[in-house]
Amino acid sequence: MRYFNTSGPNIPAKHYTVQRTDLIKKGIELVNDERYFTIWAPRQTGKSTYSRQLAEKLTEQNYKVAHINFENYIDEKIETFIKSFKRNISEFWNINYDFETIPDFFEQIQNQKHGKCVLIIDEVEGINKDYFNVFLHSIRNAYHSRENHCLKSVILVGVSNIVGVVSDNASPFNITDNLNVPYFTDAEVLDLLGQHENETGQLFETNVKQKISEITANQPGLVNGFAKKLVEDYPAKKTLTYDDYLKIEDWYLTEAIDKNFSNILNKAKEERSFVERLLFTEEKIPFTIDRPSIKLLHTNGLIKKDKDGFVEFWVPFYKKRLYDAFYPYTNGEQSQISRTIFVKDYFTETGVLKLEKLIETYKEYIKKRGFNPHREKDENGNYKSIKEAALIYSFETYIHAVINELSGKIYREANTGLGKSDMIINLKNNELLIETKIYTSPKRFTEGKKQLAYYCKTLGQTRGIYLVYCPNDTRYPETVTEQTEQINGVELSTFLIEYDETTW
Repeated sequence: MRYFNTSGPNIPAKHYTVQRTDLIKKGIELVNDERYFTIWAPRQTGKSTYSRQLAEKLTEQNYKVAHINFENYIDEKIETFIKSFKRNISEFWNINYDFETIPDFFEQIQNQKHGKCVLIIDEVEGINKDYFNVFLHSIRNAYHSRENHCLKSVILVGVSNIVGVVSDNASPFNITDNLNVPYFTDAEVLDLLGQHENETGQLFETNVKQKISEITANQPGLVNGFAKKLVEDYPAKKTLTYDDYLKIEDWYLTEAIDKNFSNILNKAKEERSFVERLLFTEEKIPFTIDRPSIKLLHTNGLIKKDKDGFVEFWVPFYKKRLYDAFYPYTNGEQSQISRTIFVKDYFTETGVLKLEKLIETYKEYIKKRGFNPHREKDENGNYKSIKEAALIYSFETYIHAVINELSGKIYREANTGLGKSDMIINLKNNELLIETKIYTSPKRFTEGKKQLAYYCKTLGQTRGIYLVYCPNDTRYPETVTEQTEQINGVELSTFLIEYDETTW
């Protein structure tokens, strides 16, 4: 029986596998045209699986394809690399070359006039930097005479876009063709999940499929991960439900030790201020790949370019975990808050939550404690997080303490937009969507209401809370006020939290 694969390239006989037919066709066309090209994309996009599929199809067209992984050569001496490289070439091409240097190998290749050979190098960044440049320049030299020898195509696969990056004083490495391997489409995710349904009879509810696509942004590695966890945790269930999905999502967000996310987190920490501005503000940052922070985070799959040319988070799952990973240690702040919570004060006689009471007590808390307890410090006592993060995290801390005392639950909605913190509180099986944001302009203030009303409707909510932090030294129009109103059939309550930008 086949299964969802989360480690290494797919083997179709063992794993549910999406056959990316159109993408394979593009790769074959490039090879038939004797192009040397790169396949660059962030981790977990299925590059290795795709390159294997491409290798199989090329072999069917009488190409000799050597598919080699360079992942473990970063610290290896040139002699070890040559020995391994020679063995791989002999195994895949059934041709014995005798060479002691990289240029010697490519010189012998150029002397072989007959045959059709293809070289696919996976994890190309794994080659030792001491001879990486020599390797690339040798490929470039072979490229310029490819019509006269057997090496018709070289395909470099990696997570770093090496095109135009490696250079010397003479000329750049100027192989400019790149084949993009995108994340799955919605249809491809349905295809993958459908393979499991057809082979086992176990079904995914429609909204489960939708949620997997949303939280993973259809990243192949994560799609397989969520699906695998679902079917392994509930093997006897005929239909996997939305409640089952929520438990898996919670596990992924709070318990899973995910190697790929660990890499994302480490890169995000390197650019913490930049990432926190994406998390907590509505600042529009133009997507420019030459900006080092953008290049680093995009290469590692954290951010991408949106339809308007600005930076946005790529995968909601990463955004949600980063939000929690940056949450500061508040040294018992929640315990102090809990001491002041008297449950009966927060409900009417009919058991309805008193929203005004909740916000009123939060405002009182802020007056006493301020926001600095919610900013994380490094070992030298310097703040690591931006000021805006403290505003949002202060409410996080407070609302978690209150809802815990009221025996409720809180979870964050996966499909949130840039610069917003959207959470859903569940009290006595009644749900309420709360959005916290920082005031930037009258236009965005009004647009935010409409956006929140839209989110409420898509989630089946009839009521929403719009909590906006407003600097107290700003002149506001009459429209920026606390009120409860109906917007597109949703009852929206707006609350303003004033703060002093000059003293915190």
